[in-house]
Amino acid sequence: MSSNAPATLVAGLVLLLAGCRPSEGPPEAPPQPALMLYCGAGLRWPVAELAEEFGRRHNVQIECDYAGSELLLSRIKLTGQGDLYMPGEVFYIEQAEAEGLVAEKSTVCYFVPVILVQKGNPKGIRTLQDLLQTGVKVGLGDIQACAIGRTCEQIFQRAGISAKDVADQVSFRALTVNELGMNVGVGALDAAIVWDAVAANFADKTETVAIPAGQNVVSTVAVGVLRSSRQPDLARQFVALLTSPEGQAVFAKHHYTTSPPETPESESAARDAPAGGKP
Repeated sequence: MSSNAPATLVAGLVLLLAGCRPSEGPPEAPPQPALMLYCGAGLRWPVAELAEEFGRRHNVQIECDYAGSELLLSRIKLTGQGDLYMPGEVFYIEQAEAEGLVAEKSTVCYFVPVILVQKGNPKGIRTLQDLLQTGVKVGLGDIQACAIGRTCEQIFQRAGISAKDVADQVSFRALTVNELGMNVGVGALDAAIVWDAVAANFADKTETVAIPAGQNVVSTVAVGVLRSSRQPDLARQFVALLTSPEGQAVFAKHHYTTSPPETPESESAARDAPAGGKP
């Protein structure tokens, strides 16, 4: 055998082994597309359900950041990222629009503020003025953090209650409306002002007291497609689900108001409207 035989044999074995190497399997599937939704904490229940359903249908993951509306707007500005913004009040969408952050918006539902009290209403709270009684532990949303905080400020103004009197009485300022519901539910607070839909989720341990229409401020909830979205068409499809009869049924199931509630302003407009609805 020649001196080159071992080298030739080794080379042949290398080629043979290379040919017999097990396959590495099919290529990995492309990463699942994702949508980033900045969502007011008080909307968690129906939005989580619809996000899960949308994900199954479209093989997409919706990442939801639940927090106070003002805090979420700050995050959008800071990161310059995201696909959808759904705060607890359309005011924040309009703020984002003014800064060029929102491409389009759609109305989804409405929030009606109520006074949430402990089961049996042991403090006998019947009016907004009753919240100022000595010994009543009151919780409100932080004006700089969440939509309910800003709305409460407007409600007290309508009721003729001074900001100082309110500030002197409040024992807890929450970053989200859900925190208020939980604190009344466990007895840490005697009363708080929350959205009607949020109150419904704590109905086993609390009761609600209606705020007179003339003093109340109904909030319109809208969702906006952000200009930073990398998948705006997919984001619009999720908006379409939220506003569809199917989506609206999910909101209604979770006690959210899906038709514009009557307010003194809407009643006045109806009275002043010409017969037949024509100008």
